Amino acid sequence: MVTQAGIFTFDSLELDCGSTLGPVDAAYETYGTLNAERTNAILVEHAFSGDAHAAGEGGWWANMIGPGLAFDTDKYFVMCTNVLGGCRGTTGPGSINPATGKPWAMTFPPVTIADMVRLQKKVVDKLGITKLLAVAGGSMGGMQALEWAVTYPEHVAAALPIATTCQHSAQQIAFNEVGRQAIMADPDWNGGEYYGGKLPGNGLKLARMVGHITYMSDDSMREKFGRRIRASEGVAQFEVESYLNYRGYKFVDRFDANSYIYITRAMDTFDLTTRGSLTSLFDGARARFLVISFTSDWLYPSYQSLEIAKALRSRNCDVAYCDLESRYGHDAFLVEVESQTQVVGGFLASTFRELTAKRGAPARA
Repeated sequence: MVTQAGIFTFDSLELDCGSTLGPVDAAYETYGTLNAERTNAILVEHAFSGDAHAAGEGGWWANMIGPGLAFDTDKYFVMCTNVLGGCRGTTGPGSINPATGKPWAMTFPPVTIADMVRLQKKVVDKLGITKLLAVAGGSMGGMQALEWAVTYPEHVAAALPIATTCQHSAQQIAFNEVGRQAIMADPDWNGGEYYGGKLPGNGLKLARMVGHITYMSDDSMREKFGRRIRASEGVAQFEVESYLNYRGYKFVDRFDANSYIYITRAMDTFDLTTRGSLTSLFDGARARFLVISFTSDWLYPSYQSLEIAKALRSRNCDVAYCDLESRYGHDAFLVEVESQTQVVGGFLASTFRELTAKRGAPARA
């Protein structure tokens, strides 16, 4: 699998808040080879805590991207970028503010899902791709896929919003707010001015622990942990306690607390219906859609995906909706490989045939 990684720097980016941010770095990775017609490019969108490293060893969707997998890199050119506001190479609150020479911290301007997509469009343009074969992602990645389809309808042949929503519910906002408050209650957060000092590790760890509970289902937790006990350094703990502490500690090692605050806020403020009714927004959609949800996902329940599918159908859009059986909860979009591969692989293949037929190009990836 041909893999490339890099960072593009752009002079400026107009934000929804009215500010102009610049310069702006966008970290990206690509997998596979772009064909001569540039018709086989797929943009994969990461979820909240992900980054541009989507495939290969340690990639967050390594079981879905690669030779012979759902996003087959023998056929397609797959790319992923770290989102605006992130902490893995793309400009975010931990980046240096050129006006002060210090990290932006909480002076970083608020960002939206639309801002993230606007930066991605610059990356796609820089790579010389005029139309994406598909945009796909789960959770927050699904929000970005929807934003692409609505904002750049002529530049997307297919959209795959997975385990996502067109707007957060009160419950979804509530869980994110608990995480933010946990971070801000940590004395080491220091109003966001912790760079170069002690990190607000306890607050960020707690935020991640709460979030991780929402990613799993009751069935998957019962199966994985039950009420089993394990001893660690002479102290008896339930296995689920040990697991959540481990996940929290690991998260502190790789994620920025301020990015947590900015990105979760972007998710909470994402609402396609602020621009009109959901059905009217899809009047201009040109993409084919594959909407996927999972039966055990209680964080992004199936009704939210069904709402998207119904709105698309009401406008006679080309849409397929699959509610896949799973015991894994919201994490299913990351681990439920076999069922997703079947529907995603077939959908991408038919989309590619349709796109190349319209262009009169040979049907080769």
